[in-house]
Amino acid sequence: MWPFTSSTTTIARSGILEGATEWHSHLLPGVDDGIKKIDETIETLRLMGQAGIRRVHLTPHIMEDVPNTPADLRKRFDDLCAAVAGDSDIPPLVLGAENMLDPIFTERFTARDFLTIATRNPASNDTLLVETSYANPPMGLFDILKDVRSAGYFPLLAHPERYLYMSPADYRRLKDDGVMLQLNLPSITGFYGPNVQQRAIRLLQDGMYDYTGSDTHSLKWFRRLLDAPIRRSLVKHLLPIMR
Repeated sequence: MWPFTSSTTTIARSGILEGATEWHSHLLPGVDDGIKKIDETIETLRLMGQAGIRRVHLTPHIMEDVPNTPADLRKRFDDLCAAVAGDSDIPPLVLGAENMLDPIFTERFTARDFLTIATRNPASNDTLLVETSYANPPMGLFDILKDVRSAGYFPLLAHPERYLYMSPADYRRLKDDGVMLQLNLPSITGFYGPNVQQRAIRLLQDGMYDYTGSDTHSLKWFRRLLDAPIRRSLVKHLLPIMR
């Protein structure tokens, strides 16, 4: 059971999900380490809608170990949309991807064979959600991200608080280079341990984050998140980046 004090509330009760956008989730069924069955996807999406979330981005992995292709993901997404058509309890859905900066990323990037999402300009899908290994950066990380910017895309780095190789100077350099940062909401609840939690809170308080996502991998995951405690003092920092 979660510990609660007068200085804490829960994610569900905090109000931060009301009108929020989900920028990072693994809900497209059967394509990665996220949800496997469409029934669970639908139930999770309904719960997200009930919690107040107004738009959900589905961002399955594309990486060496999970060799999804944009064409196949679009087909899977169209199938899901057809299955939930007319269900008013489910928020609007948007397809994207979480792109690992691995050895084959250069090939995918050169061919422009990837799925982008719209962030800064709703009319332009110009943002690329990317990630790295938690333990080590890819060779030339900052150069890769600069190449993405030079090609006219905005890199959005998923869950930077989980990259334990990064220093405060690294985070500042990312921001100076025009890289946006996406907070994993479970990080501030202690979901990934105290080290990641402390990093997330510090980055949040310093105004380093641009967007948030739950990184939901299952219905159980999202239910646990709703009940998780957060400091009431963090709500004011979260609200501007939940939309």
